[in-house]
Parts: sequence; C-alpha cells; structure tokens
Amino acid sequence: MNLRRFGGPTAEFELGGLRFLTDPTFDPPGEYPIGTRTLTKTAPATGEPGPIDVVLLSHDQHPDNLDNAGRAFTATVPLVLCTPVTAERLAGPAHGLPEWTHIDLPRPDGAGSLRITAVPAQHGPDGTTHLTGPVTGFIASGEGLPTVYVSGDNASIRVVEEIAARFPSIDIALLFGGRARTPLLGDANLTLDAAGMVEATRILGVETVIPLHVDSWAHFTEGLDDVKEAFAHAGLSGVIWLPVG
Repeated sequence: MNLRRFGGPTAEFELGGLRFLTDPTFDPPGEYPIGTRTLTKTAPATGEPGPIDVVLLSHDQHPDNLDNAGRAFTATVPLVLCTPVTAERLAGPAHGLPEWTHIDLPRPDGAGSLRITAVPAQHGPDGTTHLTGPVTGFIASGEGLPTVYVSGDNASIRVVEEIAARFPSIDIALLFGGRARTPLLGDANLTLDAAGMVEATRILGVETVIPLHVDSWAHFTEGLDDVKEAFAHAGLSGVIWLPVG
C-alpha cells in the first residue's frame, strides 16, 4: 500500500487500484471559527493529492477534519463515504454509511471488489456525542489485500475493542491521535492520546501503524514526538513515522 501524509488528518493511499483520501484539510494556517469557539491551524498542508477515487470522511462538523478547501475538493471526486448526517449536508457525491454497513467498490485491477465498512468512532468521552456530533471510522478489505483501519477522530478504547472483535485480522491502522482538547469539554480528550494509541495498537494486533492527526493544529496537545516516545517505551516497532509530504 502506497501512502502519503499531507498533515493533520489528511493522507492519500492506494489500495486495490483505488486511490483514497482521508479527511481533506488544505486551508492555510489561521483562525477557523466553530460555533462560539475558534480552532487555530498552525501549519499548511504539504503537497497536493493526485486524482482521488474515494474520500473517506470521518465527519464534516469540525474544520480540522474538513475545511473550506477540503469541502471544495470533495465536490470534485466520484465518491465521498461518510456518516449519514454528513451525506445530507454535503449532498453531491457523498454517500452515508451507517455503522457496521458496507459498500463494495469494483477494483480497477479486475480482482473483484474492495469492501469499505463503516465502523464506530467516539469523538470524546462517553455521553458527549450530542456535543461533538457523529463520527465514523472505516475498514478497507479485499481478497489478496491488507486490511486497513482508518480510525477517524476516536477517543474510546471500548470502541477499538468492538472493532477488533469484528475484524480480528487488521494489518494496517491509520490511527488519529493528538489528544485533541477544546474548551467545549475542558481537559477531556476528543481523540486518543499517545498512550491510548499504544493500547489501541495492542488491542487491534496490527503489525503496521501510521499515526495521523498529530500535527498542524493548536488544540492537538500531543505531537508526533509524544507518540514516538510512547511507542518506544512500549517496545512496539511496527510504526511508520511518515514525514509530512
């Protein structure tokens, strides 16, 4: 699987002849309002994506996962997979997948189909979904291909356990981290912290982890160095520290 990281939650990867992009965020650094709050982007995206077949969008309600340029980009691709409420708001190529449902996409290589399954993600502590809104993760799988998990903005280890129970043979995990925090929930984590990423890796039993969502925004209270330290301390060696760009 070929993969390129642009910064924040945004990465491009190719699997089964299809090109995917996660959570498009291409706006420049600056202040981005969200309700009565403001999120600060600290670094630009590095590079531009090539032709994309499918956008895997965890959610649309926060600018650090879908910004203005990302919104415009989603209108240019053949398919955007997302939550049902996001599909209602985006329309166009957006297709909502409820939790644990899937869509089978024909593979350009002629080797059958690639299945994308929507899996749960919890954007904060228990009981806060009414504040943060619904989020989804994804599992991509197909015959002769590695099974890939894209976590989206998830802060719940219980959710990771549910996914591992249904998909016991995940090969590659794109884990969103950063220990995101905002005044909305005070010192509660909106995404996994570095220790949680380590625990999620052990629960999933994956051989390869690619950390995303660990840079480019001021409300990410942990960075890539924190994740590196946590994985080194845990003795986990299957992490790909992919530079931005």
